[in-house]
Amino acid sequence: MDFAHCLPIWNKLTADQQEHILSVSEYRRVRAGTILHDGSPECMGLILVSSGQLRAYMLSEEGREVTICRFFERDICLFSASCVMPNMQFDIFISAEKDCELWIIPACLYKNLMNESLPVASYSCDLISHHFSELMWLMEQIMWKKFDERLAKFLLEESALENTPSLTITHDKIANHMGTAREVVTRMLRYFQNEGMVRLTRGSVEITDVKKLALLQGE
Repeated sequence: MDFAHCLPIWNKLTADQQEHILSVSEYRRVRAGTILHDGSPECMGLILVSSGQLRAYMLSEEGREVTICRFFERDICLFSASCVMPNMQFDIFISAEKDCELWIIPACLYKNLMNESLPVASYSCDLISHHFSELMWLMEQIMWKKFDERLAKFLLEESALENTPSLTITHDKIANHMGTAREVVTRMLRYFQNEGMVRLTRGSVEITDVKKLALLQGE
């Protein structure tokens, strides 16, 4: 998918702006597991996803991870360009969960576009609001939801995302997504297995009773 089809506000730009953004944006192909942004204050630019899947996460001082959100085809990630968000600084890591094709839009260029174009500024405000909502939702889940509910929701979302009930995923990876210890995940998954909701094998989790998991997460 080319740049023009990936950028939602492409038709809102002038011809000169379109030509400029095409000339300076960097196209990349990255392998799954690549760290694109390491949580530093450096403003690398906006990431526009053409294909694949990115993960944004935070890292505690003890090395524990928690997923904030994911980015898919035609999504734009602002977390790698915090300098375009005044007074909003986050130590956020961004990695490729799958092989990706993407563009890096220079932050200085995008900031100029925000100042020049009302549609770009409006779209950017919507993006910032969406990112902030993702963070608030995450805090609400961690603070108020029981872990069994969160884990059930995570497994169902992963199954829908991968379009299969058989998930190739380790307990460590689940723990990293959910901001908890692997041992906590293992104990809860074993409970799920005893209740007939999942079947556990090395490196995978198979959902065996979708209805039970859905009831557990409150849906």
